[in-house]
Amino acid sequence: EVQLVESGGGLVQPGGSLRLSCAASGFTFSSSAMSWVRQAPGKGLEGVSSIYSYISNTYYADSVKGRFTISTDNAKNTVYLQMNSLKPEDTAIYYCAANKGSSYRLEHMDYWGQETQVTVSS
Repeated sequence: EVQLVESGGGLVQPGGSLRLSCAASGFTFSSSAMSWVRQAPGKGLEGVSSIYSYISNTYYADSVKGRFTISTDNAKNTVYLQMNSLKPEDTAIYYCAANKGSSYRLEHMDYWGQETQVTVSS
């Protein structure tokens, strides 16, 4: 059974930091592309960051470049999203997602985690 179990969301003040974690099981994590996707209130899904650790490739949306860092720990089958200098516009539901190959496209995601809420507010 495939599972993507997320943790680390919550409420943080503007300028603060959070780290999201996503523990994966049931598929070959080390050769899969892992992504973080978010949905802000009233908006569609947005690919925030992706990583294909097999070739050390990463992707960041322009809105988070320089503030967010994606990483993996293949020994723990876990992907992380370190979020620094958070802004109110980062408020969203965040999802972990996986593609069994190397794609970062939302329509190619094979597996999705449960949602985790991130709220940036003073």
